[in-house]
Amino acid sequence: MTKSTTSAWREARRQSARESIVDAAWDLAREEGLLMWSLRDLATRAGITTPTVYAYFDSKHAIYDAMFGQAATDFAEYMARPYDVEGSREQLFVYVRRFFDFCTSDVERYQLLFQRTIPGFTPTPEAYAPSVRALRTLGQVLAENGISEEGHLDLATALIGGLVSQQISNDPGGVRWMRLVDEAMEMYLAHCQTSEAGHSPTSRSGRTTGARG
Repeated sequence: MTKSTTSAWREARRQSARESIVDAAWDLAREEGLLMWSLRDLATRAGITTPTVYAYFDSKHAIYDAMFGQAATDFAEYMARPYDVEGSREQLFVYVRRFFDFCTSDVERYQLLFQRTIPGFTPTPEAYAPSVRALRTLGQVLAENGISEEGHLDLATALIGGLVSQQISNDPGGVRWMRLVDEAMEMYLAHCQTSEAGHSPTSRSGRTTGARG
């Protein structure tokens, strides 16, 4: 076995071990909550010792970062699927429904990605980057609907996020707030398109892509 082959094998083994630990962390998070599991619990679940966990992650926050990166990648891939509809309005509605489905299908993943559930934890730029790409798509779809002002982009994320939060908090597994998505977006479009149509080009912020999560 050549030196490069050995190096590649070791890296693949290391990556596999890290993925197994992250998978075990997700299992514990879904059973006990994002905050309630310990590294000792994690080691037991993964079938390794606590010192072995530290061989791959130097802290619990490092594990959260790996979890965040994995979840953000899943989010970006899910939101990037073809729309299979025509028209900018229809694409926006598909985006919002898809976002809603992604969030409500896995509460712990939603909490990690979109709520500041873990005190002191901030994802690294590398882990956060896929989420930025996915949210930038919202900005692009809104721009195609004539909406580009920064405040209106922020309003969209607040509106959608608020509906998701209400659904998860008050009717988990139901559709009470999910059924309001189309109506809410109709009102949002009517307000923002009317508002932006009455502004001169120079009054706009110039921000055409991206959205703060």
